[in-house]
Amino acid sequence: MSDDEREEKELDLTSSEVVTKYKSAAEIVNKALQLVVKECKPKVKIVDICEKGDAFIREQTGNMYKNSKKKIERGVAFPTCLSVNNTVCHFSPLASDTSELEEGDMVKIDMGCHIDGFIAVVAHTHVVQSGPITGKQADVVAAANTAAEVALRLVRPGKKNKDVSDAIQKVAAAYDCKIVEGVLSHQLKQFVIDGNKVILSVSNPDTRVDDAEFEENEVYAVDIVASTGEGKPKLLDEKQTTIYKRAVDKNYHLKMKASRFIFSEINQRFPILPFTARALEEKRARLGLVECVNHDLLQPYPVLYEKPGDYVAHIKFTVLLMPNGSDRITSHPLQELQPTKTIDDPEIKAWLALGTKTKKKGGGKKKKGKKGDKAEGGAEGEAMDASTNGGAS
Repeated sequence: MSDDEREEKELDLTSSEVVTKYKSAAEIVNKALQLVVKECKPKVKIVDICEKGDAFIREQTGNMYKNSKKKIERGVAFPTCLSVNNTVCHFSPLASDTSELEEGDMVKIDMGCHIDGFIAVVAHTHVVQSGPITGKQADVVAAANTAAEVALRLVRPGKKNKDVSDAIQKVAAAYDCKIVEGVLSHQLKQFVIDGNKVILSVSNPDTRVDDAEFEENEVYAVDIVASTGEGKPKLLDEKQTTIYKRAVDKNYHLKMKASRFIFSEINQRFPILPFTARALEEKRARLGLVECVNHDLLQPYPVLYEKPGDYVAHIKFTVLLMPNGSDRITSHPLQELQPTKTIDDPEIKAWLALGTKTKKKGGGKKKKGKKGDKAEGGAEGEAMDASTNGGAS
């Protein structure tokens, strides 16, 4: 699509075709997540699982809009990542990596799909074990999930981004956990995975974002990361970074031949959305990517860590702010949780009791009024109930 055409009409949820594309992308990414969760077993290589997730999205999106008159871009919007235990995010290793999952590992799965640039992202936390999750692992998953349930109810027209930041921190504290600093929930637009309207996970003097009010017909990727540690993740090794996004507003004449070759391939194959270096020839990529990053042509998504022994849980969902209420379109059922804490705070209970539909539709969905566990009975905008049951699948 040319820039002129895009200028001509910024497509949003007032178009039923756009809503369909968001929901189709969501259906594919939910199924991809289901597949990835099933693959999370001891002694399975992480890179193989990441590859399966991406391949499934490519295959499923490839089957859509085949006969469309105009070319419709579609595929992976964010490469599959599997970040284990105290690894916070963005671990999506190269083919040569031999890391494997182990029994008891807490795995954060993060992935995205798009159809015609309309993006659905999801993140989910799964523990490699059968039976219920207990102890601190249960507490941190419950913290992330309950915070996500509260965020779903507060990301609605008329509310402010700051309201959400404050609320999710309060929820995490109720489980004796911390919301991880530096995580941003972004507005999504066509071909834009990191829109300008954002929700900051933790407000502090170093990180400021503009105050913003949510509006009808907007789409958000609500991103919640909780930790049993301090919630101040560190970059340990730049060489582990494998996910990048083209910084479209930057230009530089690269000196090395390998860099020029890689950059040309990136411009052709991944001009806008994040991609994994796995998709490039490994030796050449290692050489070429460094110069591209040093001159700001690529934005890296670094692999970050909490301290060894800390557990980190991640829940991310895509929500459409429709005229009749919030429609959460991505999720996956959690394993059974047996947290050591319960929610007694009246304010958190009040947030969880809010519906996700507006009154226009006869009073919206009723919340199941469960208070403990982790705000069980999620009663999200649409069906997808992220409640404690649902087994390990």
